[in-house]
Amino acid sequence: MPELPEVEVVRRGLESWVTGRTVASAEVLHPRAVRRHEEGPADFAGRLAGRVVARPKRRGKYMWLPLLPEGADYVPEGEAGGPGAEPTEAMLAHLGMSGQLLVGEPDRERHKHLRVRLTFTDGGSDLRFVDQRTFGHLLVADVVPSRVGDLVPAPVAHIAPDPLEDAFDEEAFFAALKRRRTGIKRALLDQSLISGVGNIYADEALWQAKLHWARPTETMTRAEASRVLAAAQEVMAAALGVGGTSFDALYVNVNGESGYFERSLEAYGRRDEPCSRCGTPIRRDEFMNRSSYSCPKCQPRPRRARY
Repeated sequence: MPELPEVEVVRRGLESWVTGRTVASAEVLHPRAVRRHEEGPADFAGRLAGRVVARPKRRGKYMWLPLLPEGADYVPEGEAGGPGAEPTEAMLAHLGMSGQLLVGEPDRERHKHLRVRLTFTDGGSDLRFVDQRTFGHLLVADVVPSRVGDLVPAPVAHIAPDPLEDAFDEEAFFAALKRRRTGIKRALLDQSLISGVGNIYADEALWQAKLHWARPTETMTRAEASRVLAAAQEVMAAALGVGGTSFDALYVNVNGESGYFERSLEAYGRRDEPCSRCGTPIRRDEFMNRSSYSCPKCQPRPRRARY
């Protein structure tokens, strides 16, 4: 599943294509793609038509297109008269396992897994949601203040800022770790504590920080927690720089291109391959119906593990 770097790559790509444009129409070709929009496909399409899209936003693994009030003009941030009208709604997107948001010429061939298509009043490039496995979804929701005060779609108002955001509160994160009494990897995957970190980057951050994934959070020192957080920020920034991690053709950017961070992975998916630090074969363990990869020497299992 795409994690923070992959979703941010897509958000950045969309920013240059959709910001300031007016939606002409929204076509839902598969109702499952908008299953979380409780009012149904027709309402989804109706709430998008005629709306001006502001600069795309993201929190963790979610991204959204802010929608300005009807009749409002988009004023870029920093320009005279800015920032303009505040969005009242947003089209929220979660890519799931195979969702893709693609831009291109409106008359190009339709992909067999095309689920939703947005056209714009300027007649230029359209936006298409392609999803082979249909685990992803789109919906239109009101925007509300988040737990840190910025405006976000209501369904994601409860999730924590991600570690690449200025709004991320390190002290609150450290305090929460001590209270949770769980394993550090499980804590990293808890979107109410820290958003955007998934299985891949949790394993990579813990390998870099030399901590086992089952280390009890209540036993961690502040220095160790800080080391994990710094490692997560570093590894996700590095992944972002090369377009994210693509294990197959299902994750691509808005132009259909794959990311290359798979070549830089140190732990995730490297079972029985030598650790680049010490040469010990990387170990795979079952974890929450998934996998966890670590170096038995660099990341020794704690005596009192928490799963």
